[in-house]
Amino acid sequence: MSSIAVANPLFKARLFEYFNFDIKKTFECGKEDMKLANEYWGGISCPRDFFKERDSINPDDFYEKFMELSKGIQKEPLARGIKYITYDDLKYPEMLKNIPDFPLMLYYKGDFEGINFNKTVAFVGSRKASTGAREILGKIISDFKGTDITIVSGLAEGIDAKAHLSALQNSLKTIGVIGSGFKFQYPSTNKKLYEEIEAGGGLVFSEYPYEMPPMPHQFPQRNRIVTGLSYGTVVGEARMKSGAMISGKLALEQGRELMCIPGLISNPNTEGVYHLLRNGASMVTTALDILDTLGWDIQIENNEKAALSEEEKQIYEAIATESRSLEELSLILNININDLMVSLTSMELKGLIKQAAGSYFIRG
Repeated sequence: MSSIAVANPLFKARLFEYFNFDIKKTFECGKEDMKLANEYWGGISCPRDFFKERDSINPDDFYEKFMELSKGIQKEPLARGIKYITYDDLKYPEMLKNIPDFPLMLYYKGDFEGINFNKTVAFVGSRKASTGAREILGKIISDFKGTDITIVSGLAEGIDAKAHLSALQNSLKTIGVIGSGFKFQYPSTNKKLYEEIEAGGGLVFSEYPYEMPPMPHQFPQRNRIVTGLSYGTVVGEARMKSGAMISGKLALEQGRELMCIPGLISNPNTEGVYHLLRNGASMVTTALDILDTLGWDIQIENNEKAALSEEEKQIYEAIATESRSLEELSLILNININDLMVSLTSMELKGLIKQAAGSYFIRG
């Protein structure tokens, strides 16, 4: 794979800026131009053999090959539907232009139609997220139903996949950003999710050529696009050394809001979350917390919750922070078992609560 293709995104962006966003001048620059650009920026990392490899590339041939792929050659089914967008395109997201190492071009599948790039929130976190973290994340995103908020994530397992899936289930637009070319649906367990997003849920972006395989250093690079597209980033579970922590750092460097969902302190995956909270990240337990942090005046309401009886409201509040058994609820709320069971059944049918292991009740 060409070293130009895998070059540091900051090198590409700064070289492009130096030539006043003229792609032809950038591509055709000489060694003296590169020296001046290097002096201007105080040092930019030029890939080894840049000029040798650049001179071996015929842009017209490259474009022709890409167009053939995007039309869907039979032996390359995953190439079907690939389009591209460049920095100077009117559809290129404005928020992404504001990061220092913006991608000059993005390949994409899906449709821009109906996506509000002015209301974007990223959700990132552990690939091995706990059941509790997934449930809380799903509840928060479900409360955005009926709004034009767009959910952004990295199409990885765990928190990422749950964020995309919850968006789709609640008729919200979602954007996935991958760390490879479209030839590789990584991880393979998310193949259906890729297809659902492409089919109508939103967009899948990649800055990498079609045949670029997933490599470790590309995922941190991918993360800057996830946070760069978003007004705020919400971290679910995260260990101290993890991609989610890299995303949190990137969000702050990009001047975006950083938020965290708290979890059990006994869970190793919350170590990074509490580190971020101690260092200024906002705490998120509901969708309203996200709206308040971002300063968005969007009305969201749970009509089912609004219609609860006083007894049901008491039950709902009693399980706000932890699960409760039937006997505990009866004792805490001073409600007889038979009446309590009627209320619990009604609330369960509305999807507001559900039964966990051991006949305990938690919020739905």
